Amino acid sequence: MAESVQEFFDGLAAGVDPAKTAGMSSTYLFEIEGAGTWTVAVADGSVSVSEGGDAADCTISTGEADFMKIVRGEQNPTTAYMTGKLKIKGDMGAAMKLQKLF
Repeated sequence: MAESVQEFFDGLAAGVDPAKTAGMSSTYLFEIEGAGTWTVAVADGSVSVSEGGDAADCTISTGEADFMKIVRGEQNPTTAYMTGKLKIKGDMGAAMKLQKLF
């Protein structure tokens, strides 16, 4: 279990089951207030993570505490979105596929 946002993104690529992401091809920009920005690129089962970034199919913005609650399973991502704690811009279809990464 990741102890920080940085630790989560550092281990994300190695922790994803390629069978779950097969056929997916999207880029995600995570803007985590108080922690930083990361780009996650998914290309048919392969996942790569890099710090920073600008253009992506889907941008996810949230605070550090809320992000960690979602990652730990303490906060439902849909509820976080509906209550404004999680903001999504861009391709909503790509955003819905994000659950395959976690």
